[in-house]
Amino acid sequence: MEFKTIEDLGDLNGKVAMLRADLNVPMDENFHVTNTARIDRTVPTIKTLMEKGAKVVVISHFGRPEGKGDMNNSLSHVAPELEKSLGKHVVFVDDCIGEKVEEAVKNMKADEVLLLENLRFYKEEKKGDEAFAKELVKPADVYVSDAFSTAHRAHASMVAAVKERPAAFGLLMAEEVDALSRGLNNPERPLMAIVGGSKVDTKLDLLNNLVKKVDKLVISGGMAHTFLRAKGYDAVNEANSLVQMHMLDTAKEIMATAEANNCEIILPVDVVASKEFKPMAEHMTVTLEEIPAEGWSLLDVGEKTIAAICAKLEECKTLVWNGPLGVFEMKPFDNATNKVAEKAAELTQAGKLVSVAGGGDTVSALANAGVKNKFSYISTAGGAFLEWMEGKELPGVIVLKK
Repeated sequence: MEFKTIEDLGDLNGKVAMLRADLNVPMDENFHVTNTARIDRTVPTIKTLMEKGAKVVVISHFGRPEGKGDMNNSLSHVAPELEKSLGKHVVFVDDCIGEKVEEAVKNMKADEVLLLENLRFYKEEKKGDEAFAKELVKPADVYVSDAFSTAHRAHASMVAAVKERPAAFGLLMAEEVDALSRGLNNPERPLMAIVGGSKVDTKLDLLNNLVKKVDKLVISGGMAHTFLRAKGYDAVNEANSLVQMHMLDTAKEIMATAEANNCEIILPVDVVASKEFKPMAEHMTVTLEEIPAEGWSLLDVGEKTIAAICAKLEECKTLVWNGPLGVFEMKPFDNATNKVAEKAAELTQAGKLVSVAGGGDTVSALANAGVKNKFSYISTAGGAFLEWMEGKELPGVIVLKK
């Protein structure tokens, strides 16, 4: 499937390019940005548009203001960081539609960028309102969509606005779609997916899609407990794990679908049990048959499981990863996630593996393992990445199909 890119917009010299970015970054209580990754990854698109002679007007959502003005959720707090990352003067406008915006666009200097106020100060944004979209794009000649993280939402700035002007993917959106397509839609095989998470019922759509698409599926985290119990390991119970007893039949159905589609499911063969849910708590590695009857919790997988996953990984050409293998936030229960991540990074760096990962916990886990920059691609998206993996069409992507 081909999509419109900036090159499809033609000559941009002197034109106003409205850029839908994702500047929804974390902040501390003093409104200082604590992670600039989303800002930094927006900058190449802004610079490319400016190099082509366009005047760039940046729009974004921020936080959850629920359709009304709220200074705690104002993009004015982001403007200084955008200016620093871009190396150009950023002019902030405290609205995103109306005469104030149109006047600011008219008065733009060649070497500056406009940042408009939070789109979600208007309830019409989340409703996908067409009249709001028309107002939004009034000052623009072309529209560039670069917020893949919101592409699973049919918000006004993601769909309706795109239809109002000649439009295209920004560099980040194009990069995301290309990487995810290589990871799942058109991968080099064998293809492995690693899926973690606490509960099966939150990732049903994902699991049901993956067992029909991948060659090997590692089920990890708390989800694995339900599958182990479904396979007859009665020592895995509600007292020591996150097993969902009401999902046992569903787990069996997923395993049957996997078998019918020649998808190998890889589950733990040993686990790390801990006395307490805290860092450096007393712990031991046991087989599934040796899990203590009471007083212990399952917080990670053991060395035999790690070795099995790494061995299977060596057989693969592509990896898609969403979710850690254990409670990676607490040492030493990040061990399995770290070691498998290091193996994936090693294979990627050797040119033997295309590795694509996404989701907030996954990105944090890979950063914790020290391999965040050694994967082929790390997605900035959470919900959109997950829905892509679930096989769903994303409104903000489909609207820009050629």
